[in-house]
Amino acid sequence: MLPGALPEELRAELVAFRRDLHMHPELGNQEFRTTAAIKARLEEAGLAPHVLAGGTGLVCDIGMRDGDGGGGGDGIGGGVRSVLALRADIDALPIPDTKLGVEYRSTVPDRAHACGHDVHTTVVLGAGLILAELARKGQLPRPVRLIFQPAEELLPGGATDAIEAGALDGVGRIVAVHCDPRVDAGRIGLRHGPITSACDRLEVSLAGPGGHTARPHLTTDLVTAAAKVAVEVPALVGRRVDARSGLALTWGHIASGHAPNVIPQRADLSGTVRCLDLRAWRDAPDLVHGAIQEIADLYRAKCEVNYIRGVPPVVNDPAIADLLGDAMAARRGRASVEDTEQSLGGEDFSWYLERVPGAMARLGVRKPGERTVRDLHQGDFDVDETAIAVGVELFTAAALLDANL
Repeated sequence: MLPGALPEELRAELVAFRRDLHMHPELGNQEFRTTAAIKARLEEAGLAPHVLAGGTGLVCDIGMRDGDGGGGGDGIGGGVRSVLALRADIDALPIPDTKLGVEYRSTVPDRAHACGHDVHTTVVLGAGLILAELARKGQLPRPVRLIFQPAEELLPGGATDAIEAGALDGVGRIVAVHCDPRVDAGRIGLRHGPITSACDRLEVSLAGPGGHTARPHLTTDLVTAAAKVAVEVPALVGRRVDARSGLALTWGHIASGHAPNVIPQRADLSGTVRCLDLRAWRDAPDLVHGAIQEIADLYRAKCEVNYIRGVPPVVNDPAIADLLGDAMAARRGRASVEDTEQSLGGEDFSWYLERVPGAMARLGVRKPGERTVRDLHQGDFDVDETAIAVGVELFTAAALLDANL
């Protein structure tokens, strides 16, 4: 039986903490209240969190001793012990909270925790409080670092700033969870290898001299050019990569013109490029840019392409994914772990995995037996709050079993 059970009073406190965050959502790099709340609770527990340079987000070490944090670790017995990092993202989304009948609905107009970051934050906080108590008792085999990262929803993600600030210094492994409304509370989803996709943003501007719709042959028919870019570029790109790479260009915005009889001088398109394969993602900017230029040239349109790098896929290290599976099994039984598919969603946790091995689990947040199909990034998103205790149990068990890696 692993130590570190979640006391009932802490369980209730964590639910209240999550609800407070849910009522006061803050956007990326604006999470000052959230950061202050996390910092205050960690300090109350006798820990020494350090706020990141931008004033939002923080890191906090547990169980460190002189010589720890050299990266690479050699077990419990003396010498350098590498750090296990638990990562949470703390920002919300710029959408309204449309839930009805809950007392913890967002109090901030057009802001909502519609992706579960309030749950991620609460889970890492709860795990940190329990692990701190175990460390005081000498029962924590390796040091643990809590990373509360801002701005996950912004490209290329707040992870890059946290890494630059030293969040990974001395870290040997890193783990995280992400809420999944398709998985029942009390369960997690895991897979080896890629679990999310790469996600980039694309902005295209087409330009021409404009003119009368009676004489499109004398000018650049810009609306037609924009329509051709919108329709043909995704198809063209799809024929220039291995279909197994899952490269998908999808437009979310097209705008041009103001009058039915005037050919405009400008058209704008924007969308996302998502990719399941890391190699294809690295080649995507040149491929997409070339396809857009070809179509624009056919219609004599000048084009500007702004390809904004987002995040690579999250690629789970098999050994660390197995660690999370073993940790969940130790707390809830092997039946509580299920396979999960690779998502086309993007996650900046991938930037950490470019530096150190790690894994992300899908944390089930659907109320068992619920038939309503919910999704992330929707105003009515909510969770079964028993998932908080599950996440805390998962992380505490992982930290205790980590000495065996």
